[in-house]
Amino acid sequence: MKLLHVDSSALGGNSVSRQLTERTVAQWRATHPGTVVEYLDLAVDAPNHLNIDSLGFKLGVSADTDTARRENAVSEKLVTQFLAADVIVVGAPMYNFTIPTQLKAWIDRLAQPGRTFTYTDKGPQGLAVGKTLIVASSRGGKYDVGSAMEHQESYLKAVFGFMGVTDVRFVRAEGLAMGEAAKVQALADATLQIQAHTAVVSNQPEAALAA
Repeated sequence: MKLLHVDSSALGGNSVSRQLTERTVAQWRATHPGTVVEYLDLAVDAPNHLNIDSLGFKLGVSADTDTARRENAVSEKLVTQFLAADVIVVGAPMYNFTIPTQLKAWIDRLAQPGRTFTYTDKGPQGLAVGKTLIVASSRGGKYDVGSAMEHQESYLKAVFGFMGVTDVRFVRAEGLAMGEAAKVQALADATLQIQAHTAVVSNQPEAALAA
């Protein structure tokens, strides 16, 4: 089994999402011995945002400049790494009601027609099927599902679902800026969610356990 561990917070050691992804990966390895982990730190090594040089895979045109060839090579490397993973653990803090731009830049490189999705006469079809995605979600406040200000978890569930990843599980720590008691409770709740989302379920498929 291959696990891709992705962090995106710019806060380094002060990041709650990084703490949660680290715990999640450690717990997954404890309950799934033999898991091979590959690590990607998007705060350190993020792909460029899409531009005319890096849109070749979306436009269906070949790269005809050195810059375009380099950018397409980055896209190919990232999508190949993603497709090779059975489990993806993503740290996704909420920045201004959505995800960090470096995480969005990575997702933009993954969303490739013919690789992670395609269009049929019945509409879009995801190609990255059979994967488990565990999102370590951290938030300063609290946001109900469907809130007009929540474009973090809802976006991640939608975009990865579009690519065929339907087993999406959230480890959520929210209310982190609402006082020390709220932060302690949020981290305790997240610990329980990590245990639930990384447990081995006998005699039945691992179901999506979005909190």
